[in-house]
Amino acid sequence: MREQILKYRGPERAKPLLALADFAALAVSFGIALLLLWAFRYQRISASFDLWWAWEGRQQGMAFLLLALITVSNFWWRGHYSLRLPFWDELLDILRALLLAGLLNGMLVLLGKFTVSRFLFPVSWGVALVLLPWARSYTKSWLLKIGVWQMPTVIVGTGENAVAAYRAMKSERLLGFQIEAFLAVSQSAPAQIVVNDKVLPVITLQPDGLVPWLDANQRPHVVVAVDEEELKALSRQVEQLSLRYKDIHVIPPIAGLPLFGVVPYHFFSHEVLLLRVTNNLTVRSLMYIKRVFDLCGAAVGLLLLSPLFIYVMWQIKRQGGPGAVFFGHVRIGMNGKPFKCWKFRTMVHNSQEVLAQLLAGDPEARAEWDRDFKLKNDPRITPIGQFLRRTSLDEIPQLWNVLKGEMSLVGPRPIIQAELERYGDRVDFYLESRPGLTGLWQVSGRNDTTYDERVALDAWYVKNWNLWYDIAIICKTIRSVTGGHGAY
Repeated sequence: MREQILKYRGPERAKPLLALADFAALAVSFGIALLLLWAFRYQRISASFDLWWAWEGRQQGMAFLLLALITVSNFWWRGHYSLRLPFWDELLDILRALLLAGLLNGMLVLLGKFTVSRFLFPVSWGVALVLLPWARSYTKSWLLKIGVWQMPTVIVGTGENAVAAYRAMKSERLLGFQIEAFLAVSQSAPAQIVVNDKVLPVITLQPDGLVPWLDANQRPHVVVAVDEEELKALSRQVEQLSLRYKDIHVIPPIAGLPLFGVVPYHFFSHEVLLLRVTNNLTVRSLMYIKRVFDLCGAAVGLLLLSPLFIYVMWQIKRQGGPGAVFFGHVRIGMNGKPFKCWKFRTMVHNSQEVLAQLLAGDPEARAEWDRDFKLKNDPRITPIGQFLRRTSLDEIPQLWNVLKGEMSLVGPRPIIQAELERYGDRVDFYLESRPGLTGLWQVSGRNDTTYDERVALDAWYVKNWNLWYDIAIICKTIRSVTGGHGAY
């Protein structure tokens, strides 16, 4: 059976290039730290710097490079240069490894009793925390451009699970999955599948013809994303794939289950997978951490944005006419408790009269309002209001709601009482957490998403909450807001 093991090795040429990019990023980080050390401490006393480098700097440089080699070797061993890891999972793994290396470097510094090196190691690894993920992403992008990082892939399955797998895999370009076709074992399968305006062929095979077809087509990477009925027909074929392939991906049909932190177990001698699922929102210690994160983030945000507050308040008064600068609207919070959600006023002072007149005379506007509770071309909005909404800066006063504990920095979109009915059986997910100043819906298309998609995104966030995802959503929000995509 050894000669039948998969010959296809994927982009093997990419592995040393990615490892080299990581090592170069670490070396450059140490160089930047050295430059800063010279600039802030030894710029005027070059002889002192030369003396320090001769006695201690080289030792620290060797220690850092040794840890850099260990770190890159760890990445290689853990499959960072061959496995296709989603960006945020890979980034978290990178940060953990670099923080561990930084701690080891600190221990070496303390044990060695170096005199001035306490500046060097935290700055070196601090720069690496930013530089290495950027260098790796840039290298992968370059490898994709020259055709090295792509992995020819087929998806076994044609149902909803297979289509969801395709969307998820294509949502992250740097994964490099080059999906060529869907493979089906059902004669009733369609001839092609259209996903995101892309037409992909469906190749229909007999159940016992799957492995021979893969052998005859240079053994592309396989992603098994079958539904329950398809799995019954393919169970033996999937078993054969596990013997012939070093790695395959299996995406089981578990839509609706929480995913983050799921721990898999299996029973000895039984083909049964046991998944332990934890609801993080019920863990009190994690909720304290989230609250501290909210308080610190809101306080820093209000402090940094105070000059912008003054300018925006002046423009609102100048363009919007009489009335308050802030607009408070009652929304439903955690456990169904109503609260006043604050925003900058973005409309003219007689907005209600303008809206009533518009809806009475424009059936299309009436239908849009009834469907989404907002209008894409709203005549009530002032020029400064347009800017605030496009950049989502109109919601910045909600930092005050965060400080009061009525909202969180990240959470479901705050809704009014009438919208609760539209959440259906997912309303409990909304009521279980504080609404967020930003959320998964805002970084997934913002106002271009349908209402049902917003509900699904809110439910997904609550089911899979963890602090790392909050950080990821805040980072993605900054990018989304600066681009101004999908907001009105």
